[in-house]
Amino acid sequence: MTDFSDFQTFETLQDQLKSCWQDSEDFESHDQDILVVPSFSVDQQVGQKVPGFLHYEERLLFSLIRLRNPHTRLIYVTAQPLAPLIIDYYLQLLSGIPFSHARDRLLLLTTYDNSYKPLTQKILERPRMVAQIRRALRPNKSYMVCYNSTALEKELSEKLQIPLFAANPNVCHWGSKSGSREVFRLADVPLPDGSELVKTVEKLVLVTAQLWQRNPNLLRIVIKLNEGFSGEGNAILDLRPLPKPETLGDRQQIITKAFPDMNFQAAEETWKNFSSRIPELGAIAEAFIEGDIKRSPSVQGLIMPSGKVEILSTHDQILDGEDGQIYLGCHFPADDRYRVKIQELGLKVGEVLAEKGAIERYGVDFIATQKADQSWDLQAIEINLRKGGTTHPLMTLQLLTNGFYDYQTGSFFTPEKQAKYYIASDNLQKQQYRGLLPSDLMDIIAAHGLHFDSSTKTGSVFHLMGTLSEFGKLGLTSIGNSPEQATEIYQQVEEILDLETSGHYATSANLPMTW
Repeated sequence: MTDFSDFQTFETLQDQLKSCWQDSEDFESHDQDILVVPSFSVDQQVGQKVPGFLHYEERLLFSLIRLRNPHTRLIYVTAQPLAPLIIDYYLQLLSGIPFSHARDRLLLLTTYDNSYKPLTQKILERPRMVAQIRRALRPNKSYMVCYNSTALEKELSEKLQIPLFAANPNVCHWGSKSGSREVFRLADVPLPDGSELVKTVEKLVLVTAQLWQRNPNLLRIVIKLNEGFSGEGNAILDLRPLPKPETLGDRQQIITKAFPDMNFQAAEETWKNFSSRIPELGAIAEAFIEGDIKRSPSVQGLIMPSGKVEILSTHDQILDGEDGQIYLGCHFPADDRYRVKIQELGLKVGEVLAEKGAIERYGVDFIATQKADQSWDLQAIEINLRKGGTTHPLMTLQLLTNGFYDYQTGSFFTPEKQAKYYIASDNLQKQQYRGLLPSDLMDIIAAHGLHFDSSTKTGSVFHLMGTLSEFGKLGLTSIGNSPEQATEIYQQVEEILDLETSGHYATSANLPMTW
């Protein structure tokens, strides 16, 4: 992209992307070096509430499948070492590429730092590592990818003198809770009533009271920190048990008393801690969308350096928590009764984001409620200007099948025109799974044939294996030729893991010892 001997600013480096890579196909076919920095550069206090958060950098290990291009070299940096077995697992998914050939083109680096700091910060604090990475990258043929873009990723891009295929941190406001609402209005996309961004508890009380005043029949209000992860920065104010107010002042008094008892979506969250983050992060109040039949679909798009916007996928999200605010997983594709519509709305959002200067992936979350006439009402609630929970399962499907997404139908097809479906989760988590090592999981996969079959292009691909032993938590993407088959494959994995950890049926324990 640029000559390492001449210092280029971040903006100049980003301009190189526009001149060299115009569409998504270019990224797959070029002779290139890819630096993967899977840093969750988000509010670390929110991140720490997610079980196994330090292992979430494993979610970008699908990037190793890019080594199917024999001209691609890849550097993958982690905070803690990855088990060799996990790396072997991904490389063995590469059909037609010798294992040794792919492994020779992969450089794994680790900071050996398990602190709750963003991985990118850990790299920057190690100048020798920065120098090592820079030496390993080929001039004019390198770029960097990350989970999300902040000032840290911008600084690392400049130190390495390679472009960052992600949004300039200057535009990341549009991926916040308040920024999302601004984009929705600019794109003329329907959204729930809500407030502007505020940075004090007193103002939050006021805008929440004003929202209630405008909508006196509201049952619940969502209070959102302006930055959050997987719904962990949200709280639900239940208005149903509260006294019936007459004036705005009454509402303010009632809300002030009710805030400490909200339903916080993060485990063990308290009002004391939640409110302490408001001056730093800001917060908004938003109407909670009720409905007897309610779904949480999302659309994922890609903004190329040229400004071209492509829709990549739609999903129905699987949510948990008392009020359905915590992301667990997803079904692909979204329900055919509304997936084409959310594609259209998602494209409008992407075009506004492109005008603001955003590039790479973005996601838009919706709430869909079924009306009396069986049609669906769609309300946009959030933009993720980063890789999200639906990124890695889609990329896994795409890279393993060489298939394509059909915008007209919202379906995914293999080159042989076989439609593909999947169910994916980051949160197959049970207490009884604790203590399982990655090697135990591999034994179970082998014994029961749970692996992905490259001939039929069906089966399960596993991730977050590093969280299994300590947290009893695992991620997987189960791919089938129908929604029913994908669900059946997923359920089979869960049933076998349950059996293997129940104490009654342990195939892996009976396998011969290997040295």
